[in-house]
Amino acid sequence: MVQGFAKAEDNQRQDHNHHVFEFHSTQYIVAITLGSRSFAPRPFTTLVTVALLVLLISLGRWQLRRADEQQHSLDAFAAGTDSSLTLDGGTPPLPRYQHVQASGRYDAARQVLIDNMVTREGRVGYFVITPFALTGGGWLLVNRGWVPQGASRAARPDITVTGNLRTVHGRVDHLPSPGIHMGHPAPLAPPFPVVAAFPSLPEIRALLGAPTMAPAAELLLLDPADADGYRRIWSPPGFPPMRHLGYALQWFGLAAALAVIYVVTNTRRV
Repeated sequence: MVQGFAKAEDNQRQDHNHHVFEFHSTQYIVAITLGSRSFAPRPFTTLVTVALLVLLISLGRWQLRRADEQQHSLDAFAAGTDSSLTLDGGTPPLPRYQHVQASGRYDAARQVLIDNMVTREGRVGYFVITPFALTGGGWLLVNRGWVPQGASRAARPDITVTGNLRTVHGRVDHLPSPGIHMGHPAPLAPPFPVVAAFPSLPEIRALLGAPTMAPAAELLLLDPADADGYRRIWSPPGFPPMRHLGYALQWFGLAAALAVIYVVTNTRRV
């Protein structure tokens, strides 16, 4: 009878050890022993680490793409003045930053102020967008530069300009656009000058009565040497390429640090 109890106790102990072995074996994905240390990562921490690594590496690669795109923009901006073309209502679409000249008259009565334009020094103001009636037909939007915001939001800057025949010079560009579009803004409406936050070309066309716009350019950045302009320090929007490269190194560095932490925290002395 004593032998029977002893055998039952031994079977119970073996069964307990078997369950303990099964419990511990499900805690780790794999156990690798090197000398006195064992690398035994757990499933949950492994999944979290892999997800974070994918995110950090993706952010780093995105910053590398942004650096490449910004370098292309800088190269296009530098090459824009290699030649100057004459723009009229029949000129086909031109490359961004191409230097052009066009003859016509400003429409001072229907101007648009693009709101929340910030200088490099952090000053808030407006871009002055003036319709330009091309000689021979068609319209062109001209960005005459930046003006500071007045003492209050109700105070509009003086942006008068004569409507005499003239030739303007500048670079082909796009209207400023926000990083993120928030909802659908209300249609633009007089009185002029109309203040708008990042208006699109169709919105400005609707405001002006849907005139025929020159297909060559959505916007002309008026040269600093041209008359009747304001502050004009033109450059491609966005950060310089080196800034993006710096951000990419930060994201890759965080990914490397996370990988080291993962290995260290899952390595134990046996």
